[in-house]
Amino acid sequence: MTTPVATPAVTRQVTPTTPFVQNGIAYGCDYNPEQWGPEVWAEDVLLMQQAGVDLVAINIFGWSALEPAPGEYDFTLLDTIVDLLHAHGIRVNLGTGTSSPPPWLTTLHPEILPQTEDGTTRYPGGRQAWCPSSPVFREHALRLVEQVATRFGDHPAVALWHVSNELGCHNALCYDDDTAAAFRLWLEAKYGSIAALNAAWGTSFWSQRYTDWAEVHTPRLTLSSRNPGQVLDFQRFSSDELLGYYKAEEAVIRRHSSLPVTTNFMVAAHIRNLDYWSWASAVDVIANDHYLDHRLADPTTELAFAADLTRGLAGGGAWLLMEQATSAVNWQPLNLAKTPGELTRNSLAHVARGAEAICFFQWRASQQGSEKFHSALVPHAGTDTVLWREVVELGATLDRLDEIIGTRVVADAAILFSWEAWWAGDGESRPSQSVTYLEQVHAAYTALHRLGVTVDIVSPDADLAGYNLVVVPALYLVTDAQADNLAGYVAAGGHTLVTFYSGIVDEDDRVRLGGYPGAFRDVLGVRVEEFVPLRPGTTVGLGAPIGLAAGAAGTLWTERLQLTGAEAVVHYTDGALPGVPALTRNRHGAGTAWYLATAPDADTYRDVLRTIAGHAHVTAVGPEGDGLIEVIRRAAPGRSYRFIINHGDTDLEVSAAGVELVTGADIARTLRVPAGAVRVLREDTAS
Repeated sequence: MTTPVATPAVTRQVTPTTPFVQNGIAYGCDYNPEQWGPEVWAEDVLLMQQAGVDLVAINIFGWSALEPAPGEYDFTLLDTIVDLLHAHGIRVNLGTGTSSPPPWLTTLHPEILPQTEDGTTRYPGGRQAWCPSSPVFREHALRLVEQVATRFGDHPAVALWHVSNELGCHNALCYDDDTAAAFRLWLEAKYGSIAALNAAWGTSFWSQRYTDWAEVHTPRLTLSSRNPGQVLDFQRFSSDELLGYYKAEEAVIRRHSSLPVTTNFMVAAHIRNLDYWSWASAVDVIANDHYLDHRLADPTTELAFAADLTRGLAGGGAWLLMEQATSAVNWQPLNLAKTPGELTRNSLAHVARGAEAICFFQWRASQQGSEKFHSALVPHAGTDTVLWREVVELGATLDRLDEIIGTRVVADAAILFSWEAWWAGDGESRPSQSVTYLEQVHAAYTALHRLGVTVDIVSPDADLAGYNLVVVPALYLVTDAQADNLAGYVAAGGHTLVTFYSGIVDEDDRVRLGGYPGAFRDVLGVRVEEFVPLRPGTTVGLGAPIGLAAGAAGTLWTERLQLTGAEAVVHYTDGALPGVPALTRNRHGAGTAWYLATAPDADTYRDVLRTIAGHAHVTAVGPEGDGLIEVIRRAAPGRSYRFIINHGDTDLEVSAAGVELVTGADIARTLRVPAGAVRVLREDTAS
């Protein structure tokens, strides 16, 4: 046991970071050896070799083992594990160990514990029991990072640095006094004066005008709805605050290592706390954790969406799947086991959409603790199991796909996505609580997915020039620059579909006057006088000569809409607004802008987007259907690969020529994809 107290002196300065370099697709997992004895460690590394595991994340929750008492450090276990993995040719994704503080720290300094919006404190016993704005927590955490980085900064086993873990998953929003002080500093830096803050938040309403920064607090729960500008800025601040924390850990690592640094994002249906567009440039490689969410109607389509969004964060390039589950998780009301083959299908769906590492939580299923019923590569039942055999087979399959490294997903359609629009659009006071941002994004994505169209998910600030079609679902909050970006894209010849509840407010959540959809009125050629939301469970008929099926219906939303240049394509046939346009089309410059003023049922949405995609000359790589057949193409100059994923229970035959990489078969004319299987074709002709 060593007991250094002072922070070690910096002895060298390293060069700027380099990207995460690999020769093939990485296959990995979280490893928690502290839960097991040395006899298990020896077995583990041999089993990892058998499975083909070559990248292992360790020390994710290692703080209490590394620093059992204040200033006392014990690296015996971590040294042993790092050396053992290295001796067996397994690279290390080294965690800084700071994700959850040890009990001694929260006992000595209970002020680091997070407070929720009702002002109550959350206590230790779970994970992430710390407030991002706590200076005491940061002091102790960075001291630990210094120790870890000093010891392993040039260790040959380390391939990647892993800051904390799933930052913001549980503790993104803290409402204590330390946070209030940090929030005021953030606001001062943003606005410069109290007058500017009052203008941005509209504090003349309800007598909320501030006269001094000291009067500003975090937006704890109130007797009524809260100031939406304050709540929105607090979301922005909280994302920035955790990003600042990430950068603080990264800066310590940089003093000792030139290897890439990252952290695992949580791009998933139930996580919205961080604006990952602002985080993306801060990490050296984009990494994401994703788990099938069976609370959703269509978990596999949500997986596809999350993977496409993660690729968007990577600028269309490669990214790492840092965590997923081999089978069931432990935190849903009903934790379903994956069916045989589903593990492989899920994994290769991520690879098809740009992932170049497939990793899992965790290596060996825990005997104790909150996640003891969470699946792992080595299940409780051991290696004589269907699950283990599929784990081994997946490792071999990934090895056979190594040659796809360096290719990029081919997509000519995009969806604009904004965390700020999510935060603001789902605010406490809005026209319909039944309309939620992510559901509208998912609805648009699902329609394109069912048409076999591959989609990029991009920021409203992104360069849109390369896309034939850009879909803008429910983008409630949009800046002037973002609105101009879309208008410029259309004027230059692009095609867009904008849906209801878009362009309504500016970045201060200030309504754009003159009629909805505010920022997009000119490009769309429409003006909406009034929202007319529908009661949940009710529908309105839709009629038009564009191939809509009988019974086409809108849900959730209608609008009293006027044409100011656009032409009506679809009308409401009944309800409160019979004859009023529900879908419009407008020529704007050299392009075309469509506006959808209702939430169509799933089949109608597919029909509408089929028409619009046809006008935009969007290429569907896969077949139209129910989404059970997914086809994605990855390509690079001189080579092209087609992923065909069969989620259905019927064998599929597709026209193909080339080499199928999963089986190694030469394909001349027809490729058979068995039910529940994945095939990856190296195509004869690059496209």
